[in-house]
Amino acid sequence: MQSSLRVYGARTCSDTRRSRLFLDGHKVSYEWFDVDENPEALALIEGVNGGNRATPTIFFEDGSFVIEPSDEELGGKLGI
Repeated sequence: MQSSLRVYGARTCSDTRRSRLFLDGHKVSYEWFDVDENPEALALIEGVNGGNRATPTIFFEDGSFVIEPSDEELGGKLGI
């Protein structure tokens, strides 16, 4: 089953690691895209971030997204 939450980031990015730890800690399922290994994923986030490689960029089922969210922002968006 495919998750409706999509996380685009880089393994070397501390913000990406923090967001993934937050999601994992709250048992939130998500689909992971590593922008270092996936040129299409990188192009997607650069498109929504005005050409910037801002990670993580997290997309939600309703079509909204957050860029480099704090744990509080991510938790609020998810209702946690």
